[in-house]
Amino acid sequence: MNSDAFPALAAEAAERLAVHWRALAAAELPVVPSGAPGTTLKALPETAPEQAEELTEILDDTWRTIVPQLVHWQHPGFLGYYPTSNSPASVLAEFVTAGLGVQGMMWATSPAATELEQRVCDWLARALALPEHFTHAFGRGGGVIQDSASSAVLVALVAALHRASRGRWREHGTESRYRVYCTDQANSCVPKAARIAGIGEPVLVPTLPGTRTMDPAALARRLDADRAAGLVPAAVVVTVGTTLTCAADPIPEIGPVCRERGTWLHVDAAYAGTAALCPELRRVNEGLEYADSHAVNAHKWMRTGTPCDVLWVADRRALTNAMSTDPSYLRNPATDSGTVVDFRDWQIPLGRPMRALKLWYVLRAHGLEGLRTAIRHDIRLATRLARLVEDEPGFHLVAHALGLVVFRRDTDEQTRALAARMADDPTVLCTPATVDGQPVLRAAVGSPYADEAGILRAWTTIRAHARTAR
Repeated sequence: MNSDAFPALAAEAAERLAVHWRALAAAELPVVPSGAPGTTLKALPETAPEQAEELTEILDDTWRTIVPQLVHWQHPGFLGYYPTSNSPASVLAEFVTAGLGVQGMMWATSPAATELEQRVCDWLARALALPEHFTHAFGRGGGVIQDSASSAVLVALVAALHRASRGRWREHGTESRYRVYCTDQANSCVPKAARIAGIGEPVLVPTLPGTRTMDPAALARRLDADRAAGLVPAAVVVTVGTTLTCAADPIPEIGPVCRERGTWLHVDAAYAGTAALCPELRRVNEGLEYADSHAVNAHKWMRTGTPCDVLWVADRRALTNAMSTDPSYLRNPATDSGTVVDFRDWQIPLGRPMRALKLWYVLRAHGLEGLRTAIRHDIRLATRLARLVEDEPGFHLVAHALGLVVFRRDTDEQTRALAARMADDPTVLCTPATVDGQPVLRAAVGSPYADEAGILRAWTTIRAHARTAR
């Protein structure tokens, strides 16, 4: 392609996105597409073109074929899962990142990419009021941008295995002796990571009655029993902001249990950790001084497009010693000097894009106060929805924390019927789930276009379906 034509094409793409964003803000588009499975496949040729096509035509096809069959996660009627928010600053940064096309696997392959990531991770650690030992500036710890909380859990477990085995696992594997612990409220990425790491299914620790949070005393008993049986408790994974109900495990009580026994403590705060940007919400940080690693998804509630998870470690050596490789083609004077950070040793893949530019743009374009305003706005809207649920006969509020509202009808049958009716409505998306053995619906507020009118519109729709789903 002639690069001289690119500015006009980029401007056209930007205009299309701006029009798309305005349509989302006005709720003019459906949240969920109407096409049956296979709709997009039928619209796409079965083989790639032999001859080059014009980018204008490809751009047209994007809006003609692809966009109509997307679930619009930025839509104000999207209340499912947890939010994956975005912003023009994030989009612009991704555009620039893609255009620069650098490889940031080591300091030597892109010095500015590495040092920007170090600085931005430290910025965010201080903005969230994390313990100082999680910063690069502190010396032993530091942050790294992963693609997801799932990857963060996996590399944390690898670091935990390395520490628990004193490095033996690199040559001999896990030897079926090591254990990871969590509750049944942990995200599905935890057992997945444990399986990938070769540990197998995690040990499920009981929860405290009526709390859906880990029982510290039960954890201590299980760790001691397993140690007495010749097993090695390698890691405990706790959650701040569980997927189902946004519950928080009691880290101030769990932390000493882990520290006294030398067990790695990983804190998965993928959603709720962002709340610590607001001083009045920093209860989500309680007990973090005991954590060996801590992860927050900036792409959930920080107006930063996916993927962008930030993982912090208190002591980077367990992680880098576990993950490092030293082939001749990666050797260079900067690495050999030991004075630089090579993020290839902080993640699973070797290659990595310049991940920090996106977060740098967002933090500067919004400012911390702008991000705090957005968080408080979403929490106010969720509180409004929770009160509407509480005030409506036939509805029950199951849980409400931060931007998440979990509710149900009087009976399981009514709740399932409501969920079925809503599944066929393209204007609102809530996530069906099961809490304490009963069906529920989850509504998580986080769209950049969410407002009170949108919440009232969604609630009117939910009530209407409830009336017809008796």
